Amino acid sequence: MPQGTPLTPQPPSPSTDAEPPTDILHAPFNIDAERAVLGACMHSADVIDAVRPILGEDAFYRPAHETIWRALLAQRREDKPTDPIVLTELLQQQGDLQRVGGAVYLHQLADVHYGSGSAEHHAEIIREKANLRRLLASAVRTVQRAQEPGADPEAIRSEVEAEMRAERERALASGQGRLNRFATDGWSFVKETGADAEPLWGTREKTVWAPGESLMIVGAPGVGKTTLAHQVVFARLGLQETVLEMPVAPSRRILYLAMDRPRQIARAMDRRVFPSDEKILREGLVVWEGPLPATLDKEPDLLADLAAAHRADTIVIDSLKDAVSTMVDDSLAVAFHNARMRALRGGVEILELHHQRKATADAPRGQRPSLDQVYGSTWITAGAGSVLFVTGRAGDPAVTLHHLKTPTGEIGPLDVTHDHVRGTTTVDPSKDPAVLLRNAPGGLTARDLAAILIGGDPERADVEKARRHLARLVDSGLATKADGVAGGAGGGQQTRYYASARHLTAVG
Repeated sequence: MPQGTPLTPQPPSPSTDAEPPTDILHAPFNIDAERAVLGACMHSADVIDAVRPILGEDAFYRPAHETIWRALLAQRREDKPTDPIVLTELLQQQGDLQRVGGAVYLHQLADVHYGSGSAEHHAEIIREKANLRRLLASAVRTVQRAQEPGADPEAIRSEVEAEMRAERERALASGQGRLNRFATDGWSFVKETGADAEPLWGTREKTVWAPGESLMIVGAPGVGKTTLAHQVVFARLGLQETVLEMPVAPSRRILYLAMDRPRQIARAMDRRVFPSDEKILREGLVVWEGPLPATLDKEPDLLADLAAAHRADTIVIDSLKDAVSTMVDDSLAVAFHNARMRALRGGVEILELHHQRKATADAPRGQRPSLDQVYGSTWITAGAGSVLFVTGRAGDPAVTLHHLKTPTGEIGPLDVTHDHVRGTTTVDPSKDPAVLLRNAPGGLTARDLAAILIGGDPERADVEKARRHLARLVDSGLATKADGVAGGAGGGQQTRYYASARHLTAVG
């Protein structure tokens, strides 16, 4: 039969108990699509490979068609022919031949052939109808349970949520949900997925928190990471414009998971809250007090579900140790990252507070930390978009902020000062490259700036970082550059940078 042959107007149906009950609120189905897919599979076993991931399990409405489909799968697994003659023998041996309509019906199905390309589209129709039937059956069960004497609304709600979660997992694990759900073409990926979006905190050149990527603030207890996070939260709510002199983008609604000492978190926030803020905080901030219903490694959809339930576009996790069963197990860390990614894919921005390893709590002041000093599995930080590490002594107002993982250019290290009465944090101007250059009449080399920033003899990486700082000042018009001279008999001369006339006039 050539490709494109139309369906037979009214092929006979299987004889006996081939039709399922049709009294469940007109359950959706498409018998023609089922016949077309089975016919295409009989013509070419390769079609089975194409439609199997789309159909998944229990997709056919007519039981006879489901039986024939399972016979086709059995033949394909053993690399045997799938034509109606072979299928007739197999179903006869199984005792199913008459129940599916006999050999005549199998040959009539084989006459319905549209080719492999059409078969995939027909399979999508079958899968869609099966999903609708499953949802409809779930809704009917919910109605029946709600009408039972002594029905418990909470128990019914929990059962419905469990069924919906299972249905979502089934959709992701089968068909186009599994294979194409997160696939996109290259141009759309580069140009339409927000890669060029404005930062949530910082600038394009120095991004602290990028959209679609989590920000992790790490530090020992008492160094002010919560104080810093609260300022970002209030800036996202529009109660201030900048944090550490860098702009913060607004948020629609924030869900704050106060799992670690919620009373202390409330006291810390109270320093920044005034009577005029009541309306904004009531509408824009939701606080979850205490432990979650389950850890995120056990329920990877929980983070996204919480955001949806509270209509939040931002979630603050305070702190990570309370959200995961254990931080040191690699498999659980990967499970947490899956929860993180599911929320991010849903458009939820994530800010995470975390702790450092205890052995590094007393590291010398000013010493640059590294990612392996963050507590737990390396997969915790591997999945984060940006990692800020706060070093200092507990309760000390003067601490240092290190940017260990960067979306774009690195900020700092920044010496910052916490005002524990007002709950604010300010940058020490003595470590601002722009200020340092402005106060250096003879200019600075990259090595000069690096030595000031780290307070000692700089390494090659420190010098290169200082050079990038100076280059950005030149690009922004705040500095000029005098190229150096290569070494010779009289020695070389390093490239030197000077504050521009515009920069000097602006602050003069």
